[in-house]
Amino acid sequence: MLVLVLRALPVSLRLSWRLPGCTSWGGTQSRGISYLAEAMRLVQFQTSSDGPRIGLEEKDGGNVIDLNAFDPSLPRRMREFLEVGDAALAVARRAQESGQHILPRAQVTLLAPIPNPGKVICVGLNYADHCQEQNVKIPEEPIIFSKFPSSVTGPYDEIIHPAESQEVDWEVELAFVIGKKGTHIKESAVMDHIVGFMVANDVSARDWQMKRNGKQWILGKSFDTFCPLGPAIVTKDCVPDPHKLGIRCKVNGELVQDSNTSQMIFKTQALVTWVSQFITLYPGDVFLTGTPSGTGVFRKPPMFLKRSRKTLVSVYT
Repeated sequence: MLVLVLRALPVSLRLSWRLPGCTSWGGTQSRGISYLAEAMRLVQFQTSSDGPRIGLEEKDGGNVIDLNAFDPSLPRRMREFLEVGDAALAVARRAQESGQHILPRAQVTLLAPIPNPGKVICVGLNYADHCQEQNVKIPEEPIIFSKFPSSVTGPYDEIIHPAESQEVDWEVELAFVIGKKGTHIKESAVMDHIVGFMVANDVSARDWQMKRNGKQWILGKSFDTFCPLGPAIVTKDCVPDPHKLGIRCKVNGELVQDSNTSQMIFKTQALVTWVSQFITLYPGDVFLTGTPSGTGVFRKPPMFLKRSRKTLVSVYT
């Protein structure tokens, strides 16, 4: 279960996910990470004495291997690291096997794995149970929207509760990260273009999403800090089927979302194929794949996040 911990409102957001074993993807032959023996947990971190660096989390909540210390030629930001492609991932694997340049967890601060994505692509109404709780029809095509990249924040950063909204809501989501440029990508080739998965919270100001701004979603979805990500990108070799994962959210210890990614209407491959017919995808682009039932706005009575409430969001087997 990959654990992503995020604080916000100050809402504490813990994204977690632990997977008992790692297997390779079948289907198309993907170079590089598809055939790694163990998953890597790619992180962006900093220390008190140095700026952002690329690392590997040894385990969920564990120490961090400093990839830039292992190979100073590597880029120090994740987006640029992913642009290098398989060569960068091969260096990361060697560093993981070396047992060198390990920093105690207490000495590092984890940032969002992709602090500056080129795109944050989101999918609305993509869980059957989420459609049912609203009494709306299952979409016939993916409903695509976006969050401004400036909304991205780290796994331990505070989510700012904007004074402009009184209806801030949670949405636990499975996210994935593009690792290879592509356009008009066939479903059979999609996994060649994905580097890994992480957990996200699509924090949403419902008053601005559903009542203001002509009911266009982007402002209500894009307040600063409304896209917590992390703490790690778990490489795809450790996610044999992203559509058979538990997904849940707790608010102040209360379980408010509890579902499974099998409820996803448009699966990972379909989403990439659909979106890539309109726009070119680049390494570091992030997809948020939708949220299940249990969001605050559709509870009776509605329930919204207040300052100092804590949320924990997780994806798990």
